[in-house]
Amino acid sequence: MKDKNTIIEKGKNVIRIEADAVAALEERIDDNFAKAVEMICASKGRLVIAGMGKSGIVGRKIVATLNSTGTPAMFLHPSDAVHGDFGMVRKEDVVVCISKSGDTPELNQLLPLFKRIGVPLISMVGNTNSKLAQESDIVLDISVKEEACPYDLAPTSSTTAAIVMGDALAMALIDKRNFTIEDFAFYHPGGMLGKRLLLKIEEMMVSGNAVPKVNQSVPIRDAILEMTSKRLGATCVIDDGGKLVGIITDGDLRRLLQKTTDLTHLTAEMMMTRHPKTILKDLLAAVALQEMEAHKITQLVVVDDDHHPIGMIHLHELVEAGLGSENQ
Repeated sequence: MKDKNTIIEKGKNVIRIEADAVAALEERIDDNFAKAVEMICASKGRLVIAGMGKSGIVGRKIVATLNSTGTPAMFLHPSDAVHGDFGMVRKEDVVVCISKSGDTPELNQLLPLFKRIGVPLISMVGNTNSKLAQESDIVLDISVKEEACPYDLAPTSSTTAAIVMGDALAMALIDKRNFTIEDFAFYHPGGMLGKRLLLKIEEMMVSGNAVPKVNQSVPIRDAILEMTSKRLGATCVIDDGGKLVGIITDGDLRRLLQKTTDLTHLTAEMMMTRHPKTILKDLLAAVALQEMEAHKITQLVVVDDDHHPIGMIHLHELVEAGLGSENQ
């Protein structure tokens, strides 16, 4: 029975071995890597990724990353390919084959078929002298010094290296294509990520008559009535030109009532907070959330270019929409 320290050291050793395997890849990001990126980017078709076993699982992960970052990709299972799925491959495509040995029989069986239709072939291999490497137009070396498996059998370091090389390709393609945050949002319309990247303040704020606001000269009782009727926990305070000059929040009222209950002589201007935090409607709702969290406030006034209040956004609405920190 292994003791606790032995178990911990074994776990750390696996991390060290795989980290060394990843670090060794850096010097292999060379002209071949640049040519691969340029070839993929120039393609009019899709990036077809093929691999067997663990390499196939890695391939599916790379396909998912590529599709989400603007490079159309699909996974081709080599065994299924020789039973009809090869029909998915077109000469406009680029093929990437992943193999530790470079001599995977199922992949080698496809090589003459790739040649026949004239599709460019990139290999990600652990053996650059293998048949797959020799038949490829571009070779990306993903060889590793050792597997983390004590018997050097289970793919560990080698699959990690393949995933990292795939990520390097995907991120280089992002840069090559000038892929933007807006593009990324387009491919992620659902879930928390989509909301954080797509949801604008204009879509979340209250507007029109629903915006609580009072003139700075009105009695404080009128301001309280405006706050309670609009139920946003605050009211904007404006000047005679309609520009924002302050805000009164329910926290301001609580602090006032702790000092006095005589409100007869007070006006909105006398108790408002001047220069309140504001935001523009065309920014992301996630930006509003960040502002509220940074300044420990629960509402923001949305203003136009002339500093007129046109909306208000409340922390509760952002949390309800799934933008709260606990969902990030």
